[in-house]
Amino acid sequence: MAFAPYLVAVPIDTSKHAKTSILPFSSSSPSSSIESLSSLAFSSSLFSKTRNVPRIRRIRPKAKAKPEESEVNLAADAFTHFKHLLLPIADRNPYLSEGTRQQAAATTAALAKKYEADITVVVIDEKQKEALPEHETQLASIRWHLSEGGFQEFKLLERLGEGSKPTAIIGEVADDLNLDLVVMSMEAIHSKHVDANLLAEFIPCPVLLLPL
Repeated sequence: MAFAPYLVAVPIDTSKHAKTSILPFSSSSPSSSIESLSSLAFSSSLFSKTRNVPRIRRIRPKAKAKPEESEVNLAADAFTHFKHLLLPIADRNPYLSEGTRQQAAATTAALAKKYEADITVVVIDEKQKEALPEHETQLASIRWHLSEGGFQEFKLLERLGEGSKPTAIIGEVADDLNLDLVVMSMEAIHSKHVDANLLAEFIPCPVLLLPL
């Protein structure tokens, strides 16, 4: 039996707009044409499956995020822009000890002048005011030393006879007034007026300890 020449359309792409390939069959060997058709159909099926294989993406480790610039600037500003300073006085010397008058008071006045900051002085003693005969002399000494640094006006607090540790009182005042910096001489540490181990626990702002 003779086979008339014919054309068969075989789809080879499964995409939305599938292309069509025109495959001629020979009349002399229909079996070979059928084999070619089967082979082409298999290839088309394999191509369709490989198109659905998900691609493997290479995952790169993410670099650690750098600190936000605003956070860095905020931390830096905390150590350069002081608007309210605290000067604690914990010794009983009516004329102030050397560390208090030459270091703490002078440094507080210089910083306040530089940053146009306010000064608060807190006088701390475990005894009541009546038991301190030279208390007024001490207050006059504080005013004189700060005026020498250019400050006639400052806030003065007296925390006398409360029974609390000086470090706790300093922390309470710093917290209540939202202070930016506490200025102290190391003399207050050496003389045991202030407990250095409690500074970080009670004081919520930076503390400047001046060496002797």
